Amino acid sequence: MSEPAQTSLKKPKCQTAEVGATVVFEAETEKADARVRWQRDAKDITASDKYVISAEGNKHSLTINNVAPEDAAGYVIIAGASKVKFELKITEAEGKAPAKTAAKAPAKETPSDAVPPADAPPAAPADASSGAPAEAPAAPAQTSETNGHAPDNGAHDGLPESHQPDTRQDLTGLFTEKPQSGEVNVGGNITFVAKVCGESLLKKPTIRWFKGKWMDLASKSGKHLQLKEHYDRNTKIYTFEMHIIAAKANFAGGYRCEVSSRDKFDSCNFELTVREAQTVEGLDIRTAFRRTSTDGGEDSGELDFSALLKKSMVQVSTEPDVDVWEILHNAPPSEYEKIAFQYGITDLRGMLKRLKKMKKEEKKSAAFLKKLDPAYQVEKGHKIKMQIEVANPDAEVKWLKNGQEIQPTGRYIFESIGNKRFLTINNCSLADDAAYTCMVGDEKSFTELFVKEPPVLIVRNLEDQMVMKGERVEFECEVSEEGAQVKWEKDGVELTRDESFKYRFKKDGCKHVLIINEATKEDSGHYRVKTNGGQSLAELLVQEKDLEVYQSIADLTVKAKDQAMFKCEVSDENVKGVWYKNGVEVKADARTHITHIGRIHKLTIDDVRPEDEGDYTFVPEGYAFNLSAKLNFLEVKIDYVPRQDPPKIHLDCMGKTADSTILVVAGNKLRLDVPITGDPAPTVVWTKAEKVVTDSGGRVHVESTKGHCIFTIEGAERQDEGVYSVIVRNPAGEDTADINVKVVDVPDPPQAPRILSVGEDSCVVQWDPPLFDGGQPVLGYVLERKKKKSYRWMRLNFDPYKETTYEAKRMIEGMAYEMRVYAVNAIGMSRPSAASEPFVPVVRDAALFWPPGATQPHVIMSPSCHSDQPVVCQRRSHEWLFIV
Repeated sequence: MSEPAQTSLKKPKCQTAEVGATVVFEAETEKADARVRWQRDAKDITASDKYVISAEGNKHSLTINNVAPEDAAGYVIIAGASKVKFELKITEAEGKAPAKTAAKAPAKETPSDAVPPADAPPAAPADASSGAPAEAPAAPAQTSETNGHAPDNGAHDGLPESHQPDTRQDLTGLFTEKPQSGEVNVGGNITFVAKVCGESLLKKPTIRWFKGKWMDLASKSGKHLQLKEHYDRNTKIYTFEMHIIAAKANFAGGYRCEVSSRDKFDSCNFELTVREAQTVEGLDIRTAFRRTSTDGGEDSGELDFSALLKKSMVQVSTEPDVDVWEILHNAPPSEYEKIAFQYGITDLRGMLKRLKKMKKEEKKSAAFLKKLDPAYQVEKGHKIKMQIEVANPDAEVKWLKNGQEIQPTGRYIFESIGNKRFLTINNCSLADDAAYTCMVGDEKSFTELFVKEPPVLIVRNLEDQMVMKGERVEFECEVSEEGAQVKWEKDGVELTRDESFKYRFKKDGCKHVLIINEATKEDSGHYRVKTNGGQSLAELLVQEKDLEVYQSIADLTVKAKDQAMFKCEVSDENVKGVWYKNGVEVKADARTHITHIGRIHKLTIDDVRPEDEGDYTFVPEGYAFNLSAKLNFLEVKIDYVPRQDPPKIHLDCMGKTADSTILVVAGNKLRLDVPITGDPAPTVVWTKAEKVVTDSGGRVHVESTKGHCIFTIEGAERQDEGVYSVIVRNPAGEDTADINVKVVDVPDPPQAPRILSVGEDSCVVQWDPPLFDGGQPVLGYVLERKKKKSYRWMRLNFDPYKETTYEAKRMIEGMAYEMRVYAVNAIGMSRPSAASEPFVPVVRDAALFWPPGATQPHVIMSPSCHSDQPVVCQRRSHEWLFIV
């Protein structure tokens, strides 16, 4: 496989500039004559008055003149197989009015309570003295639309690439009906409908609903938001619905619906207008306990209790207040998490603690000009700063933690600046999660500090699996913290232990395992494991394997008193079957024996009689096919001849194929029973290739009886194939006959397969046919793969694949695999080929280096690659490999 030219790139630095400024990005290539391309949002940039592109030796630059807010986006420079990403961020010039900056702030980060599942209006502004009424966060500004679509470039530069919404521009018109903008009164319901034609789609399309530019509503389903879908098999139309129930004023704004299916994508923007209803004074406890998020200052992650403290706050309410505390108080602890999810409580522990201590609003204090905020939140390992203002600048204050006075240390720092008093806690730990009090004389100000633990991440993802019906399935993942709680889902539905013990959940340190006993077709689907910091998805395919016939029963010709045996072999040793003669079931008796050992079924008839002649059939239970053969009774008639009758060989009743060749499967017994006549009794000689075959006591046996000469080979082998001659002599003469014996067997294994190419989750493998086809045409091939460090091979196909090139899919990016091949003919399946060289599905934007003597390559990820997982690659050379 040819590899693209590799050119090292020095990454341009990400820059931040003001509107109207000129920005220059510079990059260096390894070679002076390297050609580079500059892109913005996956589109090539061409030289113009706006963009100036220059190159001098191995230095390349991109100049952007008079930058505007829309220039804030992700940029890329490409040289050969190397691709480097960088960003441009735009800030407002310093002379702008503060009001304009404040108006833009909500567009950068939409509070969690500005989406339909939230139950409360946004918190009041921080400056209560202004008297300005609280406003719901503004909906993100909508760009100009083309054909009903509003591509949003650069709105997500601060997000990881894996979390950015799909901004593909190649819209393909999947929608047959797009969601339309609508209006609703506060407290009313409204439904948005999108329809997609599935006639040309290979699988069900994926639908995503967003509020604003990036807030995915899939995780917000609950009391006020429901997402539904159904499929009409007659019209082949998928219908997707978003139901907004009991709308709030802050639900208003811009929404987006995206649909994708493989390489097809479509998007549509629409608006929701919520008309105001009569307002009432009230307190929504859920709003008071909903956390805010800022840009990471010292008070990052505080709880917003402004709705409790400011009477100027006006709340819109068209339904009776729900007493969440009363619901929690009457519910068992096992239901707490479910109730918190239903009513939008993001900090259940904090709410339970705060509700116990919550008091009515205190009167104005003589000692405090400004008291502590009701609560603070900080991430573990960060610092927090609490502030009060006292009326007397010379007043002494005391700080208490859970009622015990705090002494200043390296972690607890007290500051006094004028009327302000500060308590700073550095490197917060879970031990700092407590109630804090500031005392001035006899007066006190209370607050609580909540220390937030880091999210639990999934460090080893689930793997796709394909099993046969009835097999055991184990999905295993590994998380970053021991004892962490995870949630398992199948096709979006949470899995729980049931009475049938269908699903079992196993936890071992950081490892979590989902076990499915005796998988059925209904267990096929997508399985997801979730933590509070991530999720992993894998697919399970359960197949019912067709019963394969390795050896069918054959016609028999036997004479009286001999034994007749029908034998067949099938692929499943657990399959039972029934034998029939001329349509009537055969029952075992003294002469008739029916056996089933493993995959082999036998019907044996001793002391054959003329009435045993007929058609015999074997029917496997549960399968709609049968195996048939005929039993021919051989009645030898010898007429009286005078003495000195010349010998005669009678071969016209032998079981031969149309071309007078006798076929025998390798390993089976070859018995040639040739009737002869002659008086006196002739002598018999067997030869092969003009050499006399004798009974040497090994596999070959030669014997003569009255009227017959018998030639037997135990366990036929390939070298037993050839033309056998039988010669009978007596004083009256001699007779000769040739018998052509062909030994058929399973094919030789193919040569080790070769990996032609690899993709992100696939590879193309090729192999050569076996050198020997076993005497029967090769019907096809069976392929298997396994992970390099595993001993378990997974079969990729169950029906013989007739070509010698195959594309294997559903592989994990960055994992080393091996492939092997079996050849199949009418006799059976060969031994496996040697395993292929290890290979790895291509990891994009990764640099691989294989040092001399190393057993696997070193992987260096480019700055734009967000995977920390190791990659093992097929050894190519001792060079740097850039893979795009």
